[in-house]
Amino acid sequence: MRTKSYSYWLFLAPVLIALTLVVVVPMLLGVYYSFTSWNGIVTGNFVGFENYTNAFKDERFMDALWFTVKFSVVSVIMINVIGLSLALLVTSHVKSSKLLRTVFFMPNLIGGLILGFIWQFIFIKVFASVGQIIGMESLQGWLSTTNTGFWGLTILMSWQMAGYIMVIYIAYLEGMPKELLEASEIDGASSTQRFRFIVFPLVAPAFTVSMFLTLSNTFKLYDQNLSLTGGGPYNSTEMVAMEIFQTAFTQNVFAYAQAKAVIFFVIVALVALVQVYVNKRREVEM
Repeated sequence: MRTKSYSYWLFLAPVLIALTLVVVVPMLLGVYYSFTSWNGIVTGNFVGFENYTNAFKDERFMDALWFTVKFSVVSVIMINVIGLSLALLVTSHVKSSKLLRTVFFMPNLIGGLILGFIWQFIFIKVFASVGQIIGMESLQGWLSTTNTGFWGLTILMSWQMAGYIMVIYIAYLEGMPKELLEASEIDGASSTQRFRFIVFPLVAPAFTVSMFLTLSNTFKLYDQNLSLTGGGPYNSTEMVAMEIFQTAFTQNVFAYAQAKAVIFFVIVALVALVQVYVNKRREVEM
C-alpha cells in the first residue's frame, strides 16, 4: 500500500469515503445503540447485554430465525441445481441458446416486490382455478398455510435467482479446456462420467461464488417475503429481516431491533465465511 502513488488514492478516495459513511459508520453506530435504550431519537441509558439476552428469549425472533435457516438451505440447493442445469443446457450447442440465456436471466431484472405480487396472483388465483377445474384441493388455498407459504417463497426465490447463478456457471463452463472433454469422449467416457470427473471439479470455484451470493441473498430476503405472504399466516412465514423491521417500526423498540440486527449480521457473516473456507479447501483438494 505504501508503494501506491497519490493519484491512486485520489481516485480511490470517493469510493472509500462513501463506503465509510454509508456502511462502516452506520454499522458501528448500530452496534453502540444495541447496548442502549435508544428509541430512534434519543440514545437513552446504557443497558449492556440486556437487549441481546431478551432477543435470545424472544420466541418470535427465534422462530423467524429458524424459518429463515430452513428457507435458505432449501433455496440454496434449488437455485444452484437449477442454475447449473440451465448453464449446461445453454452451453450444449442447442439452437437459440442466446435467446434462452436472455429468457432465463430476465426474472432477475424484476424487482422483488413486483415478483412477490405476481407470484401471489399465480398461487392464489391461478392455482385455485386450476385446482377447481381438475378437482385438486391441494392447489386451492395456497399461501394460507405455513407449508405452502414456505414452498411459495422457495419457488419465487429459485425462479428469480437461477438465471443469475446460471451466468456464473456459464463463465466457468465456457472457460474449460475443450481438449479434456474431447479426450475423455475419445476414451469412451459417458456423459455422466465426464460431468463427474471433469466438468464438476473444473467448475468448483463457481460453487464458492454462487453459494456465497445465494446464501447472503436468501438470508437477507425481505421484499419478496413482504409482498408474497406478509409473514402470514400468524407470522409463521416471517423471516428475520421482516421480524427486525416489525420490531423497530411497529413496536418502536429501536435498540432492541438493532440488537437483533447485530445477531443476524454475525450469523450471516459466520455462515458465509465458513462456506467460503470449506469450498476453497475442496477446490484445492480437487
